[in-house]
Amino acid sequence: MSDWCTRLVSGLIFPLHERLKGHDSVRVRRELEATQWWSRERLRELQFQRLRALLAYAYRHVPYYRDVLEQAGIAGGDIAALDDLQRLPFLTKPLIRANLERLKSDQAQGLARFNTGGSSGEPLIFYIGKQRVSHDVAAKWRATRWWGVDIGDPEMVVWGSPIELGAQDKLRVVRDMLLRTHLLPAFEMSERKLDEFVDSLRTVRPRMVFGYPSSISLIARHAKKRGWPLDKLGVKVVFVTSERLYDEQRRDIEETFGCPVANGYGGRDAGFVAHQCPAGAMHITAEDLIVEIVDSDSCVLPAGKAGEVVVTHMATQEFPFIRYRTGDVAVLGDETCACGRGLPILKEIQGRTTDFVVAADGTVMHGLALIYAIRDVPGVENFKIIQESLDRTRVQLVTTVDFRIEYEGKIVAGMKDRLGKEVDVQLERVNNISSEASGKYRYVVSHVTIPAEPARA
Repeated sequence: MSDWCTRLVSGLIFPLHERLKGHDSVRVRRELEATQWWSRERLRELQFQRLRALLAYAYRHVPYYRDVLEQAGIAGGDIAALDDLQRLPFLTKPLIRANLERLKSDQAQGLARFNTGGSSGEPLIFYIGKQRVSHDVAAKWRATRWWGVDIGDPEMVVWGSPIELGAQDKLRVVRDMLLRTHLLPAFEMSERKLDEFVDSLRTVRPRMVFGYPSSISLIARHAKKRGWPLDKLGVKVVFVTSERLYDEQRRDIEETFGCPVANGYGGRDAGFVAHQCPAGAMHITAEDLIVEIVDSDSCVLPAGKAGEVVVTHMATQEFPFIRYRTGDVAVLGDETCACGRGLPILKEIQGRTTDFVVAADGTVMHGLALIYAIRDVPGVENFKIIQESLDRTRVQLVTTVDFRIEYEGKIVAGMKDRLGKEVDVQLERVNNISSEASGKYRYVVSHVTIPAEPARA
């Protein structure tokens, strides 16, 4: 059970903080905790009503969508069924850049300027209103409480975004102290910094840890190497998000911290899309979001098929995100979770489209196919694979004294087995591998364009 301090923060201090900021997250969270138990059919009806309201508002107040809806033959934004959403064109990052002002509601007040980290290309600038913030905070809050922890429980955040780190002014420091949140900046992951991170964890003894899976798994492996146990700190759950969670990362974190890992999927642009419940399923925040999966021809795919994630966020009246192409690849599920929630399921998150590589013969495969050729090689501490072209791939390696020169041939052979015997594979021994500008780590980056109709491996 939460202690008195947690109850004070979650029941009084944080709600007051949200009210002063003009957010309605407390009411929204309470509603979400009721609607999560609704049937799929009742949730779809809620989505339909909220989508109709969003489109009607966008037609009246958002110049860009007034034109889009008229061209789609949906004057006034009035739709007859949820599937009518598919009559609208996709919203893409280039379209947002070209129509930034026209995507703003003429009724918008106090919009906040945001941007993505740009880890896979040019950063995206967009705007978020207080309605959107309230719903995203509420969705994350609901998912946090699934695991028996709450706002106000001691939390360690392993994060690397320049936006968050640049905002650590005096007011924010005071807020984090009141909410018992401690930040570990995930930009530099040197031996010295990792020592400091482990020391901070052992001092703070958080009930939950939140951050990038790559960074937290590095901390876990470092603590294990040093012989510093973290499984007696009282951490109840480690929340990870913003990157693909690999099986070995989950294993490293769970074994070291002695608690479960709860995966989350979303982003600043798309919103809080899905979160794993204790029964194991990734539940979509269906009250706020409609998630479609589309193929390379932009056709909507059924459950069980992998494709690009397209998100419609229905709490975005002031700067609408309608059929927004995220660039991520995932699979919807149609099963029912044992937890009893009616929320739909995101069955598998495969990563970004740039996490896929293309073999010399045109076969498209996930970067995992290359990772398997490296991760179990003794003495490899960290790595990054960069596919520069169909003919050339670079592999950066951070190695320890256990790495032997003959292992280089094994790695090159493994790469060639997957990419093609004629592909030039260059190994580079480096002292460290830098994170992206956002603080994330990407193990595979491909600069090769995926064919329009790829052959999947």
